[in-house]
Amino acid sequence: MSKNLVIVESPAKANTIEKYLGGDFKVLASVGHVRKDTKVDKTTFDVTYEIDPGHKQIISELKKEAKAAEKVWLATDEDREGESISWHLSEVLGLPKDTARITFHEITKPALEAAIKAPRMVDMDMVASQQARQTLDMLVGYDLSDIVRRKVPGAISAGRVQSPALRLIVEREKEIEKFEGKSSFKVSGRFLKDAEFEATYDGEALGDEASAKELLESFKGVDFKVTDVEESEGTRANPVPLTTAALQIEANAKLGFSSRTTMTAAQGLYQAGLITYHRTDSLNLSKQAVAAAAGYIEAQFGKEYLKVRSFKTKSAGAQEAHEAIRPTDFSRTVAGKNDYEKRLYQLIWARTLATQMANAKVAKTTVRLNEHFVAKGEVVIFDGFLKVYGKSKDLELPRVEVGDAVSCLSITARQVFAKPPARYTEGSLVKKLEELGIGRPSTYAGIMSAIQVRGYVVKGESEGTEREVVELRLQDGAVSRGMVKEKFGANKGKLLPTPIGELVAGFLTENFKNIVDYKFTANIEKDLDLVAEAKLARVKMLQDFYGPFRDTVLIANGVERYNNARLLGHHPETGQPIFAKIGKNGGFIQLGDNEKEAGEKPRFAPLPKRKSVKTVTLEQALRQLELPSLPRVLGVSDEVELIAASGPFGPYLKAGKYNIPMKEFDPYTVSFEEALPLYRAKVDSIIADFGEIMIINGAYGPYIKGPGRRNNVKVPKDVDPKGISLEQAKEMLENKPKTRRRAPVRRAAKKTAKK
Repeated sequence: MSKNLVIVESPAKANTIEKYLGGDFKVLASVGHVRKDTKVDKTTFDVTYEIDPGHKQIISELKKEAKAAEKVWLATDEDREGESISWHLSEVLGLPKDTARITFHEITKPALEAAIKAPRMVDMDMVASQQARQTLDMLVGYDLSDIVRRKVPGAISAGRVQSPALRLIVEREKEIEKFEGKSSFKVSGRFLKDAEFEATYDGEALGDEASAKELLESFKGVDFKVTDVEESEGTRANPVPLTTAALQIEANAKLGFSSRTTMTAAQGLYQAGLITYHRTDSLNLSKQAVAAAAGYIEAQFGKEYLKVRSFKTKSAGAQEAHEAIRPTDFSRTVAGKNDYEKRLYQLIWARTLATQMANAKVAKTTVRLNEHFVAKGEVVIFDGFLKVYGKSKDLELPRVEVGDAVSCLSITARQVFAKPPARYTEGSLVKKLEELGIGRPSTYAGIMSAIQVRGYVVKGESEGTEREVVELRLQDGAVSRGMVKEKFGANKGKLLPTPIGELVAGFLTENFKNIVDYKFTANIEKDLDLVAEAKLARVKMLQDFYGPFRDTVLIANGVERYNNARLLGHHPETGQPIFAKIGKNGGFIQLGDNEKEAGEKPRFAPLPKRKSVKTVTLEQALRQLELPSLPRVLGVSDEVELIAASGPFGPYLKAGKYNIPMKEFDPYTVSFEEALPLYRAKVDSIIADFGEIMIINGAYGPYIKGPGRRNNVKVPKDVDPKGISLEQAKEMLENKPKTRRRAPVRRAAKKTAKK
């Protein structure tokens, strides 16, 4: 038995740490939380904790090893969540209150040795803060979700921090809907002096085509010459170190990663000892890290590239960690076990080095032609930090002097439209939440995931719509008019509220103003910081919040069901009312009153594409009602009817016992000829059909599908799927790897937070 038992959170982290600590230390993982809070007393805020049955074996092993060890070290993550896990471990394992608690910002030998030399006790103020956050989220989640489910059609739940994030997205969409995209004309010219260059007209704005044409006509026969030349040197400042929010923003912008992908990759890098702790809002870099970065920069690029800097954290509540995210070894330029980790590591490595490098220097040139044409050039004369981070494209102008004549090749006036406010991406939404003080580093990825999993927000897929714009051109002494095509309105990767998301945000804004109020939510975060600093008692903080919140819940219980339906008008032939409504699967058109009121079932049709309940017109609704009803029989193949239908997961083709997704087709208009290849492909993918059990050749190789949902098992590579019998298929399904599930709780130990 080892003299020392070190308990961390993850097995991957345990393996890395054990390599550094030597034979006197055994490192085991709790595999996250060993207990969960399942009930809160709404008067005293006592919390009932229940041991996770899935952790029973782990707890049994930890108890055995803790009893045998001379000393136990609690080494869970250094944030509040990690502090809470250490406390739960102490309680469950029956460890003394003075059990050594150690934290480290990176998994390296020096950091671990330093942590072992400076142990402390579990910080109960940090534990109280984490308990307060979890209690708040549980109280709000239970009470608010219950109201939302009953009052908003299609709603699943609502959360304390996710709700303001949803409101931001919905409000941005409203701004876009109200935006008037007025057009004007932008004028630019192509000129020649030794080399071709472009200059932009900076005179009065041209609001219509007539003004633009008149201006171009005025340039006929004009001789252009250089009237002014300005040259100056400027700098581009290097970036600051990465916090958790900045990492998610950069990874989204530069790599296209979602917040969840970024944090998963960062966790893998941290657990492997490749980067420092990835949940932080600190900009600080340790003296050792700065020295290591400086040494690498000087050795690889030269002394002129080095500019040592220190950074101060802006946030007064930067409690989550003590250092920014950085590599643990700057000489390691490539690291990570998969492509996501490697790309993220490269970004972290380059960004951190850039913080200690000299500014880039640029030479700027501004050339003015006649009165209103300006050409701007910029050339990097010293790349500095751009050597490793960022991009720069030189825009070089020909050498000219005041008085030089230049040739005008053409002048173009092109119609341009004002752009509406940009929709949020995951990265820009994280940035906005950080600016408002909503959430903390450890919560951003969860917020992004929650609003999408609940179906309140989706990521756009449109590359944009084409439109024609007017282009006037003066060339060879004549003005011509043409039309050119451009794309607008692209939303690919942007966060779009669904109709249900808009309903939920509207309901919460009307009935729970505090929950979606940005300042109120940010102030809660400040209160949680005060709890962690022992400046505010946990129970007092919860009382101040929950009392008014409970009163609001009671009032909201009496409001009517929130549907936001629109009466569009009446059918010209039958006189029946036509509504645009929102249901559990999104927006739809309804012809006729509800069945309870009218005595007959109304007719339904989908909303037109790119239309919402708020924007659809009566004429558009009437056209939609002319569509055939679903499900719709398309034809017969091999004595099997092919039926187009639509369900909660989108359009699908029903063919006998097969339900085949057909997202690329509209179920109302898809033809038999279009649907037939989908059916054929499905039939061809079936290697063996034993009734309830099938062997299918899927996108990731052959697998066995059993009865029920998610009852699948992959066929091993060394097994021929065509040779598997029914009995073998049953055996493989029975012996498939078990997924971890939370079993029913059998016993609970009640613990009360006294803070």
